[in-house]
Amino acid sequence: MSANFVHLRFHSEYSIQDGIVRLDPILEKVMQQGGVALGITDSMNLFGALRFYSHAIADGIKPIVGCDLWISNAVHGKRDNPYRLTVYCQNHEGYLSLCELLSRGWMENQYLGRGEVRLEWLTPENCKGLICLSGGPQGVIEQHLLEDNKVEAKAALEQLHAAFPGRFYLEVQRAGRKNDEAVVAHIAELAVETGLPVVATHPVQFLHREDFNAHEVRCCIAGGYVLADPHRPKLYTEEQYLKTEEEMRALFADIPQAIDNTVVIAQRCNLDGVLQKPQLPLFPTPEGVSLDEYMVQLSHEGLERRLEFLYPDKAERDARRPEYIERLDYELKTISSMKFPGYFLIVQDFINWSKRNGVAVGPGRGSGAGSLVAYALGITDLDPLHYGLLFERFLNPERVSMPDFDVDFCQHNRDRTIEYVKRTYGVDAVSQIVTFGAMGAKAVVRDVGRVLNMNYKKVDELAKLIPQKPGLDVTLAKAAEMEPVFKEMAEREDYVELMSYAQKLEGLTRNLGMHAGGVLIAPSKLTDFCPLYNADGKPENTVSQFDKKDIENVGLVKFDFLGLTTLTILTKAAEYIDRLNPGTKFDLSRIPTDDKKTLELFQQGNTGAVFQFESDGMREQLRQAKPDCLEDLVALNALYRPGPMDQIPHFIDRKFGREKVEYLDPRMEPILRETYGIMVYQEQVMLVARAIGGYSLGGADLLRRAMGKKNVEEMKRQRAVFIQGAAERGVTAETATEIFDLMEKFAGYGFNKSHAAAYSYVAWQTAYLKVHHTACFIAGNMCLVMNQGEKMRELVEDAREMGVTVLQPDINISEWFFTVPDEKTVRFGLGAIKGVGQNIVEDLLHERLLNGPFLDIFDVAARVHSMNRKVLEQLIKAGAFDSLDKDRGKLFGNVENAIQAGQAVAASIGQASLFADENGEDERIVNWKKAERWDDRTLYTLERDAFGFCLTGDMFDSYRVEARNFAIPFKDVRDSREQQTIAGIVQSVRTIAGKRGTFAVVALSDGQTTMDVLVFAKAYENYKNMLKPDEMLIFTGKGRKDERSGGMSFVCDKVITIEEMRVQKGATLMIEIAEGKSLNAIRDLLYSGQNGDKSGVPCEVSISRNGLRAEVFLKDNYTPTDQLLNQLRNSDSVVSARYMY
Repeated sequence: MSANFVHLRFHSEYSIQDGIVRLDPILEKVMQQGGVALGITDSMNLFGALRFYSHAIADGIKPIVGCDLWISNAVHGKRDNPYRLTVYCQNHEGYLSLCELLSRGWMENQYLGRGEVRLEWLTPENCKGLICLSGGPQGVIEQHLLEDNKVEAKAALEQLHAAFPGRFYLEVQRAGRKNDEAVVAHIAELAVETGLPVVATHPVQFLHREDFNAHEVRCCIAGGYVLADPHRPKLYTEEQYLKTEEEMRALFADIPQAIDNTVVIAQRCNLDGVLQKPQLPLFPTPEGVSLDEYMVQLSHEGLERRLEFLYPDKAERDARRPEYIERLDYELKTISSMKFPGYFLIVQDFINWSKRNGVAVGPGRGSGAGSLVAYALGITDLDPLHYGLLFERFLNPERVSMPDFDVDFCQHNRDRTIEYVKRTYGVDAVSQIVTFGAMGAKAVVRDVGRVLNMNYKKVDELAKLIPQKPGLDVTLAKAAEMEPVFKEMAEREDYVELMSYAQKLEGLTRNLGMHAGGVLIAPSKLTDFCPLYNADGKPENTVSQFDKKDIENVGLVKFDFLGLTTLTILTKAAEYIDRLNPGTKFDLSRIPTDDKKTLELFQQGNTGAVFQFESDGMREQLRQAKPDCLEDLVALNALYRPGPMDQIPHFIDRKFGREKVEYLDPRMEPILRETYGIMVYQEQVMLVARAIGGYSLGGADLLRRAMGKKNVEEMKRQRAVFIQGAAERGVTAETATEIFDLMEKFAGYGFNKSHAAAYSYVAWQTAYLKVHHTACFIAGNMCLVMNQGEKMRELVEDAREMGVTVLQPDINISEWFFTVPDEKTVRFGLGAIKGVGQNIVEDLLHERLLNGPFLDIFDVAARVHSMNRKVLEQLIKAGAFDSLDKDRGKLFGNVENAIQAGQAVAASIGQASLFADENGEDERIVNWKKAERWDDRTLYTLERDAFGFCLTGDMFDSYRVEARNFAIPFKDVRDSREQQTIAGIVQSVRTIAGKRGTFAVVALSDGQTTMDVLVFAKAYENYKNMLKPDEMLIFTGKGRKDERSGGMSFVCDKVITIEEMRVQKGATLMIEIAEGKSLNAIRDLLYSGQNGDKSGVPCEVSISRNGLRAEVFLKDNYTPTDQLLNQLRNSDSVVSARYMY
């Protein structure tokens, strides 16, 4: 390729469905071929256009920004076969026209999830600045010609020629497809007739010829096809790689001017003005008041309100005011000089609207909590002076960049704030931001395996070997380095094809999403800056076509509206508190930060469900550190992460005087005193740089950033500056070097104190509620995890440990959500029952409100017309009818009768009822049949089906007393090489392919806690057939402390069943016969349990008659099964039955 030919089209990975071309490699290839320009034409989007534009300019390649437009086929019955047109931005006006067309297609004219442009939209007014190509074989003109419909072809040509006067080209392609040559012939003839110019393009879908099969795999992934399927669509050829100029000229040797016209079009396309500095919408201020003046006014008024809250005593307030005013004025001056008052005013406006309108807002997030202006304006709720937070960490006057407040909102009400912003600035000016999901290592292995029609388990086995590391993008190459077993398996012959394709596709854009919190607010309509995309046509799902990396480059400003579930929990808890205390309004912002009981909760590590302090490892650190102030919590929160976690033991030992605290220079003591001489925060690095090296705080922030990036040359320069500054302050070069090294070490993983303080304050709020309003706090948590069984189980256990009674759902009392009858009670909501939908519960509640409590399952089925069999069964399993009838087996066995009776009642409505009594009132249809009572195991198994865990008891409850004879409680397991025995119910079994063979991790429950039991390869081979969910098993082995979580796990040496243990321990089956009953009454049951080989257990029967009791030892041994025990217990002739040791 040279200046004599330009590739005008290629589909990049951002075409999502059919492109695998990465931007940098194609630009590099074009440069190697001597190219000077390149055109991108992704399908109905500009997702990658801005990145392409910037990278191309950086590489010295002229970027030509274009797009393949889908054009709706208006012919009846042919909507599934849209046309194609290709357009290019000739200039900035063309870019704006394309943004409008694309946005309109996605917002107004979707079909089967595909945005389309209507042909009638292509008018001269709508197409200014755009060059148009007829579209090749799929173009509207070409399709009409292929159908021999010259009239429609001519009409389409005239319309397009009129829409793009002097900017319309007839397009020819030769990519080895079925209709290519026929189209070339038609276009050549048409060009002669009309005199329109012809241009040759090549539909590039992949970079090299050998990438064809990988591209086919990518298309199969998108379409859900198997590669070997003979009936799948085959739309591409192996010719669609990036050809050289020589290859293109050879292809079109008969139409050389078509090649020359590629250069003409490239020369005509001169797009500029796309890259712009960020522009804010104009914030409305009172008449005649500037943005600067209004920010100053609101800040001083807000600060005074804050000071009245912080210092109720007027004398103290007056004494403290000057330092606050000095800091405030400094920040205001800096903000004004950087021209950001509008940003602060916009943020404070939507935050304060939220607070006034019941949308919970977090106290702060990120470095923004370090701003006193933010605190005064109500943006944050943390006093930065009290916590020693730095403004320069947020907004550095020596490094001009947009401020960025990350704002947390209640997860459920966040959309209300976004709607307010849309009303304020205009719907056309506000949207959320697109995200691009990439084909990660695990995902691409699974995707390719499916397309190759490989055995699922075989693919899953390979994918599971790819390590997952938080914060680390583990590629296939890294996985091979980190996990030898994966490398070995991936190189096996049966995985070679899969890995070949996976490596080529890994990292490509796979799907689109919406940014978790990013919201754009533009100074005018968004399409003046970028095109919009919408996945389903719903206005609330509109996003920009540029992601957060690109959006600022086109002049748009991102505001972060993040949803934080903890705020939703706090809001819900506050609602419960207000209901229990009518006439009052609970205010979380006014809770004390020195509450003794809250501190005790942290010191005890009783922090289940406490924001950011609930992990086992953190609880252990809390018990050791025994924090005695909120500042200690801030430090622990900052330290408890990879890297600085190693400093926690030193932090604790120094706090309690077990380790000496030393400072390299006395000026470091006031900076590091609160963290016992350890650099925990990034702000401390900055303050030390100022105190020792003479840096300004702005310069210190730049130093901190440089240290974090580990730029060798920059660090060399900064070291010299620091040592020089330290020398001027009387510090020796040796000490200065030592201090600099210390700073450099901690800057790498030091944490943002502003963020740690803000989030620790949220943790304090949650802990305060847990201590003082336990039931309300637990219920608030439960409402957010209603269908997450394990989390619900943990909350129930936590509640009970804190003295809160948790009541099961009740058909006549429960609502959809959880309710709090009093400060010590939580009642389950019906919405927590799996398979019970909100609509049917609303019907039930409405009927209950109108016509009173339900009498039984027949009454429910008759009165709630939407009730169905499955929901009624789930309600019974959950115990929702226990207050009416505790025999769940009986109720369950009569569900069918109840539903049929309900249907009969429904059918009779409006007719002369067959079931009316003499007064004309309907009689109830009740038809009970006998059904077997559930034993405990059945009851708890089905209850777990309803909740995801057992609420009223646990399967282990039946074994708890018995297990004391041979097993220790989980809490007594020790980290020791001594043999220990534990018993429990198997919750789940997870198998893992390890270096020494397959091993298992068994989640074992004792009804109160769950412990991981590791069954390594040798033991797994011996016992794998026994490891099944819901089995009661006994494990002998050794305890082991998990270094990462701080909790205990168990390494298994031996597994036996409860039946085997009963025999080994010499248990006796003890049966007490009811008064007046004889042994004959249970003879058949005992006979079924006889064990002829004497390997069972002996049986002792207690018989009572006429007040006399006799103990009889039976001669046979019996197999000690749970089934035999339950059959005996269900017999009317038996008072009790148990195994005694």
